[in-house]
Amino acid sequence: MSDSAQPSPEQVRGHLQAAETPALLMLVAHLTDDPSVLRPQWRPDPDLLPATGLDAETDAAAREFCFAALEPFLADLSGWPAEPSATVLESIAAWALDRSAGEDADLLRVAFVPPGTDPRAPKWTKDELDPARPMRVAIVGAGLSGLMAGLRMKQAGVDFTILEKNDDVGGTWYENSYPDCRIDVHSHIYTYSFFPHDWPSYFCRQDVIFHYLRAFAEENGLLAHIRFGTEATAAAWDDEQQHWAVTTKGPDGTARTEEFSVLVSAVGQLNRPMIPRIDGLDTFDGPVFHTAQWDHGVDLAGKRVAIIGTGATGVQVAPAIARAAESLTIFQRSAPYLQPTPELRQDVPEAERALLREVPLYRAYYRFSIFLPRAIGRLAAATVDPAYPPTEHAVSAANEKLRELLTGYLLGQIEDRPDLAAKIIPDYPPGAKRIIRDDGTWVATLKQDHVELVTKRIARIDGSGIHTEDGHYVPVDVIVFGTGFNASDFLMPMKVTGAGGVDLHESWGIDACAYLGLTIPDFPNLFCMYGPNTNLLLHGNLVLFIECQSVYLLSAVEQLLATGKSSLSLRRDVFEKYRDEVGEAGAMRVWGWSKTHSWYHNAEGRSTVMWPLSAHRYISSTQAVDPDQYEFR
Repeated sequence: MSDSAQPSPEQVRGHLQAAETPALLMLVAHLTDDPSVLRPQWRPDPDLLPATGLDAETDAAAREFCFAALEPFLADLSGWPAEPSATVLESIAAWALDRSAGEDADLLRVAFVPPGTDPRAPKWTKDELDPARPMRVAIVGAGLSGLMAGLRMKQAGVDFTILEKNDDVGGTWYENSYPDCRIDVHSHIYTYSFFPHDWPSYFCRQDVIFHYLRAFAEENGLLAHIRFGTEATAAAWDDEQQHWAVTTKGPDGTARTEEFSVLVSAVGQLNRPMIPRIDGLDTFDGPVFHTAQWDHGVDLAGKRVAIIGTGATGVQVAPAIARAAESLTIFQRSAPYLQPTPELRQDVPEAERALLREVPLYRAYYRFSIFLPRAIGRLAAATVDPAYPPTEHAVSAANEKLRELLTGYLLGQIEDRPDLAAKIIPDYPPGAKRIIRDDGTWVATLKQDHVELVTKRIARIDGSGIHTEDGHYVPVDVIVFGTGFNASDFLMPMKVTGAGGVDLHESWGIDACAYLGLTIPDFPNLFCMYGPNTNLLLHGNLVLFIECQSVYLLSAVEQLLATGKSSLSLRRDVFEKYRDEVGEAGAMRVWGWSKTHSWYHNAEGRSTVMWPLSAHRYISSTQAVDPDQYEFR
């Protein structure tokens, strides 16, 4: 969104008092073009970025140096150079991470986005390549991925239509409206890199993210291209005509079939709620609903409530339920690891918001300091070391170190309640399931007198309560499922038929796979956004991956227009080599090795969801379509 008018030097001086020291030093190095200002004694703790981790005296000295160095630059912010020299940027990264840039150098160009720029926008238009050729693109879904794909098509002048089953944009951020629903990624990196926002909280709530996506659609003229209340039910490739026939069901239930040159699935992974099969569930007399389908007409005040599931959603919503309900019983299959995040529910102070809003170059480095270490991530801590040897306790020395850190955080909160230890300390290696951000609220909720954490399996449900396998009976008035999504069921329930009549879901079986999560042999001109094996745990950024996918998608469309070909289809040998590589790598990551069940796994315990390689690998592989990997017609 647009930045406000340039503040006065006095205002900037005041704003800078709210700056984080690492980003402040990066800004000084940028403006002075002098990497020597990044002194070793001022180096931050990479695990604490954007904060510094320095002692108060050292931090104060660094800040005073920065204020003095910036003084000559305050009179005219518009004269600041938008981009640093390559030497300075590499020095900033090496200093902040306390390591040589090395392979990370490729990440720098995506981690630092100069204010007011959109470096991954297409550099071509359809009119320049083939103005007379008809080309229509169907994009299924108007969430984070679909809006990104739509913008890129619009920038390239390609005719596109977004088909959205809901009544508004946002996808999961439209559908999930349960109490205290919020992002568990830093708000300032859960954004399109070129479309910043004045975030009110460090980890924003659902409504804020929804309005961000709505504003993105409005400001970029995407709403006119979206058909709301329209569900894509089937898509079939016509070999002879070389196009997709896409069948939709409109708001009035009427079916309609249209022809499109390119089909983009942007339905995501977390869009189909999963409710487990429990004997007797249909006999329960009270309200029953999934968190992704929250029933706002149910008043929980004075009610005995049960929530089933302690994943990211359960940990978020249970404290809110506890504040309203007479009693809350939480049913847990396996305890979650929690990542200490004191600022999880904190608002960004107004002075800091003003700085981020009015000094865009500082904002770019603030984002950089959050983004870069998380894009590189902790893949080593999720990697199996056969010599360790790996167990369901830990899979490597690095994994054990992470386990000790996270377990210590939990134990430190229950010194007054040691009886909780057996219930809240996970019995699997960290990373086998999602690690959930926490500010102490979860354990504090479990300690309340009217809250009970049950770890025995549910045997059955009757009209008024829940029976566990050990014979315990819990009378309840309301049942809430926080059991996640059918994340492995990609593109469901749409029926997709490719070349030669191949059914996509039959060809996949339960092991969905697409090259880079994007393309599949025998399915010409079909591209998946946030497709198989593109989810991230400790080593990347989802929005970055979506931006990379849009670059690859536009490169494919450019190839079709530039060559005059009507379709491109991934070569099977390329697909099989990639599938084997991702499968072998996934088996050596903790989520693939551990027998602990999570939504990362399909029915056979294999992960078709997670990206097991480095972020660097994904970025480099999605820069452009390699024509040699495709068959053109």
